[in-house]
Amino acid sequence: MSPPAPQVSIWLVALAGFASGSGMRIMDPLMPLVAADFGVTVSGVAILIAAFMLTYGGGQVAVGPLGDRLGKLRVAAVALMLFGTFTVLAEFATSLTQLTLLRAAGGLVAGAVIPLLLAHIGDTVPYNERQAVIGQFLIGNVMAQMLTGPISGILGQHFGWQTSFLVFGCFTASVGLLLAARLGPQMWRGTPDGARGQSGLMAYARLLRNPNARRLLLAAYLDGALLFGGAFPFIASFLIEDFSLSAGEAGLIVAGFGLGALAYTQIARRMVRRFGERGLLLWGGLGLAAGLALTAVAPGWGVVLALQLLLGFCFYSFHGVLQARATEAMPEARGTAVSAFAMALFMGQTSGSLVFAGVIAATGYAGAFGIAAAGMAVFAVWVRGQGPRAA
Repeated sequence: MSPPAPQVSIWLVALAGFASGSGMRIMDPLMPLVAADFGVTVSGVAILIAAFMLTYGGGQVAVGPLGDRLGKLRVAAVALMLFGTFTVLAEFATSLTQLTLLRAAGGLVAGAVIPLLLAHIGDTVPYNERQAVIGQFLIGNVMAQMLTGPISGILGQHFGWQTSFLVFGCFTASVGLLLAARLGPQMWRGTPDGARGQSGLMAYARLLRNPNARRLLLAAYLDGALLFGGAFPFIASFLIEDFSLSAGEAGLIVAGFGLGALAYTQIARRMVRRFGERGLLLWGGLGLAAGLALTAVAPGWGVVLALQLLLGFCFYSFHGVLQARATEAMPEARGTAVSAFAMALFMGQTSGSLVFAGVIAATGYAGAFGIAAAGMAVFAVWVRGQGPRAA
């Protein structure tokens, strides 16, 4: 019989999610400062984003099996400490090449944190309560999305971009140490944090033989293509180009998405009990479709702001169900299953960003958002019909 997982507070797990998420978003407001320091254009430092995301997504192949074999919280704690260390070392980079290599190394270890924390929740929380607890966990991610940009920008503006890396790196490493301390002796010896089950790369083959799991991975891919890489990243550019807002003003409006998401996390438990998984998938997906369709024809930025609140709320009600199902796709190797989910999401995000960039060039923002809305409506109806626990 598998040993019980250690009882780590959900708020510590959410804090770890915040640390990982903040390290991912630290570069957003610093690109002009880094470009000026190294004497290149802003587009030239975009390689920092690409290097981080490439290793973040590619590293998922090893993350899941490693967590299943060694212990999910163990690996997440070590990953946070390494991520913090690489982020601190970025302060001392003397060239864009050095900084790129450090960000690539950071992405490789950062990719372990969120999937393994979700898998740990799957190990310790009954399925009927899991989405509500995942909602609490997501508070960390939401707050990272909302706070990292402004904090990193202020630090970079007043003290230099290196200070942002120093502060966030020390914070991330400290959270990793705190998680390791909470695990106690289990961190360095003894049994892993949950079921060892069937781990290793062959677990991916077992996962793909399950038709329900294949449908879940397809859903993750579509989620990434239509939303993560499709519509969402272009809303700020839409505000700047179509409504003549500054980058700062557009950023504040887009932050409304985080407020909507935060509102959902506060009532997630009641929403699950009231609507069930199928209801959340259907109405959350249709809400996303309506929000994107209305964004396409919005007459002013005030309407877009209101719609960002709606989109944030509906997205987390929809995406949360998929995440909960990912934690149950292969209970004997949850880390592997959630990592596969993350890989599918990342692949969708990458391809979606390329496709939507071309669509915007051909039809404008209204056409792209309209296509995303239609796609989401069909997607919501399809995924709702996959059963209460399609994973």
